[in-house]
Amino acid sequence: MGTTVVWFKRDLRVHDHAPLVHAARQGPVLCLYVVEPSLWAQPDCALQHYLFLRESLRDLAQQLRACGAALQLAVGEVTEVLARLHRLQPFERLVAHEETGNGHTYARDRAVARWCRAHGVLWQEWPQHGVVRRLPTRDRWHALWQAHMQAPILPAPPPGSLQGVTLPWQDRWPDPVTLGLPAHDPPLRQHGGRTLGQQVLQAFLQERSALYRGGISSPLTAPDACSRLSPYLALGCLGMREVVQATQQRLHALQGSGHPWAGRQRQGLAAFLSRLHWHGHFIQKLESEPALEFHNLHRGYDGLREHDGQQAHFAALQAGRTGWPLVDACVAMLRESGWLNFRMRAMLVSVAAYPLWLHWRPVGLWLAQQFLDYEPGIHWSQMQMQAGTTGINATRVYNPVKQAQDHDPQGIFVRRWLPALRRVPDSWLFEPWRMPPDVQARCGVQVGRDIPAPLVDLAGATRAAKARVHALRAQAPVRAAKAAIVEKHGSRRVHRSTGRRPAPPAPQQQRLDF
Repeated sequence: MGTTVVWFKRDLRVHDHAPLVHAARQGPVLCLYVVEPSLWAQPDCALQHYLFLRESLRDLAQQLRACGAALQLAVGEVTEVLARLHRLQPFERLVAHEETGNGHTYARDRAVARWCRAHGVLWQEWPQHGVVRRLPTRDRWHALWQAHMQAPILPAPPPGSLQGVTLPWQDRWPDPVTLGLPAHDPPLRQHGGRTLGQQVLQAFLQERSALYRGGISSPLTAPDACSRLSPYLALGCLGMREVVQATQQRLHALQGSGHPWAGRQRQGLAAFLSRLHWHGHFIQKLESEPALEFHNLHRGYDGLREHDGQQAHFAALQAGRTGWPLVDACVAMLRESGWLNFRMRAMLVSVAAYPLWLHWRPVGLWLAQQFLDYEPGIHWSQMQMQAGTTGINATRVYNPVKQAQDHDPQGIFVRRWLPALRRVPDSWLFEPWRMPPDVQARCGVQVGRDIPAPLVDLAGATRAAKARVHALRAQAPVRAAKAAIVEKHGSRRVHRSTGRRPAPPAPQQQRLDF
């Protein structure tokens, strides 16, 4: 039989890999990864993403070798690579997972589909993450997600079972500089590959899940309490279905356990399952409406911030010099680790959108580069939710002073990441600009010299920003347009025909309006 090309994208594993299993049944397989220069030139890409990818592909290559195939690397635009391969070594089928990526990958996949039709190549794709392509309505999405997650996990091909085919040429990894990637690689970031991803998963299921409930909000406890699986899910080193089922199996194993931590682990794992459901819920939004990466979901909010760009404010935010200690400490942690817990991410976007009055799109591009686990569907949905441009969500405003008092009451996190504040007394730590001159002199910290003063008056700027958003929201045309957004993207908390709430998707499922 003819050769099948297995195109790996963000599915870097051999376990629960439907395209690979299907291809192996057809005959010879060529396992291909394409480094696309145009993709890495996009403004949401960063060096850390590229290095994490290389680490993950090295791990995938080892997995494939054990199955009898080699991972083939090609450099170029995908249609050009396929055309070159087809001329030298014709193939009949191209198989891959569906991808809900950024606008560039969306356009690229459409170009690949056109190329396949023009050259008589059968292109087949399989879903992952529980995202449904061409979903006509949200009414059945939860049931479809559940069915996908409970389907049997496909085992990896047995050792030596693949009939591997190699490329008729050999490409090398491009140097990041030639791809135009920013030079910074966070020194404390996580490293890629399925092997490490499995270790992180087991450590969370067996131990760290006990910290999940109550531990994921504070930047002090979140690095251990959170699952830390997000970068491995973003590149598909781990499949969502296997993580869901492993979590459910661990929950079942803990039933009736007399271990003192068993109760806390069950609570944590149940809450974690709900967030895995959110994962697909948000990516589905980008799948159903790719434009939300670029435009306000509610177009009635167009013009709200687009023409009021505060470049000096944005530069200060990027440099971690807003003058609000918790904000600047979070930026410092991001720069060093490529990771931040969800609440602190939401606080950063809230500060950018309200007191600093910055548009979500440039802030989102900057944060996409900062987040090692950048997942476009989740990222852009959350950017708009926190910025208040979905039109269907309550205003979400996080006060960085109150967040510091609630989640870093002793200032441990702030002092760790902002050394200049280590001698500032506790009573002034979260509002150091209020320190009297004599206190500044005693602790050797001068506001405006050693640490920045706040860019704006927090209370006044936030109040003015909320007033502008609420005034727009109150306009009749803006209110009228909400219904179509809810119809397309709402979370179906009440069943239309019965008026009753459906059963929760998972134990202690936490619902989202958007």
